[in-house]
This record gives sequence, C-alpha cells and structure tokens, in this order.
Amino acid sequence: MNWKGTKVLVTGAGGFIGSHLGEELARRGAKVRALVHYNSRGHWGFLESRDADIARRIEVRPGDIADPHLMLDLIRDQEVVFHLAALIAIPYSYIAPASFVHTNINGTLNVLEACLKRKVKKMVHTSTSEVYGTAKYTPIDEKHPLQGQSPYSASKIAADHLAESFHRSFGLPVAVVRPFNTYGPRQSARAVIPTIISQLLGQGALRLGSLSPIRDFNYVKDTVDGLIRAAESANSVGVEINLGSGRAVSIGATAHMVMKLMNRKAAVKTDAGRVRPRQSEVFELVCDNRKARRLLGWKPRHSLEQGLALTIPFIQSHRYQYKAALYNV
Repeated sequence: MNWKGTKVLVTGAGGFIGSHLGEELARRGAKVRALVHYNSRGHWGFLESRDADIARRIEVRPGDIADPHLMLDLIRDQEVVFHLAALIAIPYSYIAPASFVHTNINGTLNVLEACLKRKVKKMVHTSTSEVYGTAKYTPIDEKHPLQGQSPYSASKIAADHLAESFHRSFGLPVAVVRPFNTYGPRQSARAVIPTIISQLLGQGALRLGSLSPIRDFNYVKDTVDGLIRAAESANSVGVEINLGSGRAVSIGATAHMVMKLMNRKAAVKTDAGRVRPRQSEVFELVCDNRKARRLLGWKPRHSLEQGLALTIPFIQSHRYQYKAALYNV
C-alpha cells in the first residue's frame, strides 16, 4: 500500500505505541491526524518530542474517545483508523474498573460507530494478549479461549467482541490485532522492562512482583510494523491476529538479561505491593504467530537482546521520567 497522501487517524497517539505508529505513518507520507487525550496542561504525550520534520506531517487533536460527537467529527474524511486509545494499567483497573468500562468499551463503541458512519476503508483495533489469561496451552493461537482475569482484560475482551460484531453485523472492514507485551523507548514505568532498567540506574536492589510469570516480549517497531501490515492487507478483515515472537522468557530471567546488558548486578526482591491477586495473575503468555506470518507476511525483526540494547539508552537519557518505577504503578 502506498501511504503517501492517505488520511489516517490514530487514537491514543500520545501514548507509547501510538506515538511510534503515528510517526512511522508520517514518515511513509500519510496525512496523520493524531488524537491525544485532552488535559488541562495542553500536553500531547510522547508527540511532544517529535522532530520538526515529523511535526509538520501530524495534525494533533486533543480529545476523548468517550465523546461520540467528537469521534464522528475526527473521523470525517479519514480513510484508515488505527484505534489504540485505552486505559491499560492493570493495577489501576483493580481500583477503578468503571473507568475501564467507560473508556475501553464505551469509547471503542464510539470509534466503531463513527468508522461505520464515515465509511472508512479500514479500521485496525488494537487488542492485547492479556485477553487470553493464563495459557491453557502454548504457544497461544487465535483460537485460544478468552478469559478476563483483570477488569482491564475483561474490558478489552468486550471491545474485541464489539469490533467483531460491527464486522459481522454491518460489514465494517475491521481487523483485531493482539500484540504480546510490547516494550521499547517511551514505555512508562508501569511496565516491567522500564521498571527493571530504571531501578538498576537508581538503586541497589530490584523490587519486582512475581518473577516466575512467562512473557513474550516484542520490540515496539515490530508491533508498529504489524499494525501497519494489518491495515494494508485485505486478509486481515474480520479476523484476530496475534503479534509476538514465540519466545518465552520469565520476568526473573528478563531482569538478569537486563543486568548483563547494563553490566550491573543487583539483588532481586519480591515486593508484595507489586504482586497481582493470584487468580488475576497471568502466569504464561507465549505467542503463536503463524497467522500473522501467513496473512500479513509479518515476523519480528528484533530479538529481545537487540530490543533491550535499543531501549536501555533511551531510559538512561530520560531518567527523570522514570522515578515512578520505584513505586507500585
């Protein structure tokens, strides 16, 4: 697909993955409209730091997906919509589950209805591997049962089903993409890899939650590539597609890998405040990415070691942003 001149809306464009996606689309020549969450400080999230050349190609619009009238206005004349806006912090979902319903379910409904009314050519809905819960088998393919083990994952399951229903009921050309544990520059300290790196930079010991859960980490540029390929491919319409490496690594092993790359040693301590309720913890997530390879021609280009080597310098140079890693976020 030639993106030059294509009108594209990215919701959640001020966030970690959304900012990388918006910038990459702009580099490819797309006319990007970036929805960032409105705030009284007028802050555009990670789009604040985009370079001047990229800035000229991105139209930033503050707002909220919870407003259906705004979404109808924003999607006017847009050809492709990437929907990434969501509340994603699992610990916060235990405290404020209604907020997750409001944003992740009702907000997604507003985006879907606006896409349908404005007759967009393609919508890419961003899901999460958390919808699978603890694996009943690995690697996890798209036929794996869904299980809401946190209010966050339950809200994303509902959003996924809404997207599916709009395709089946109204013919909306929507793809559901499920990234597994994306990491990289800009990711907040609520996630484990930035927490490990920033704590190693700032204190003597690592305070983490459970060390035994297994994850499938994917570098952000690979996730962005998968989202764009899903938008480009006619094969993705009406289906769910996993994006993951297929490589299993425990949280504890990840911590030791980071220590090796940073040439630092630290005692790893379990912090009870960071441990999920047992029935809510997802103990194993490993991706079966054969569908993405077959339908999209996608595969990850960065190994975990390569991605970490690119992430560590960013956090080192932005340490002031990562003081929250010392606390349970």
